[in-house]
Amino acid sequence: MWLLLMFDLPVKTREERKTATRFRLFLLDQGFEMAQLSVYMRYCGGKNEADTYIRRIKERIPLGGKVDILNFTDKQYEQIVSFDTGSRKSRKNPAQYVLF
Repeated sequence: MWLLLMFDLPVKTREERKTATRFRLFLLDQGFEMAQLSVYMRYCGGKNEADTYIRRIKERIPLGGKVDILNFTDKQYEQIVSFDTGSRKSRKNPAQYVLF
């Protein structure tokens, strides 16, 4: 299962920019990878794990921020069509990671 997180955060003041940066760093610390500037993705082993990350994110959303989270299957992830400087790229599921 995959989580796709999209967000808009206020960045007009210096403090808002700092808060937005802290949120982005939080996402990276949680194992998300940046797909685009305000779009992050993370692989989860199942619904329970995804729910845990969703709960953590909900607790950290900055004031005035808007966050949308989509979850989808590996099969749907593989069907993503991505273009980078004009060339078409297909996506592959990541290899299973072994911890410890």
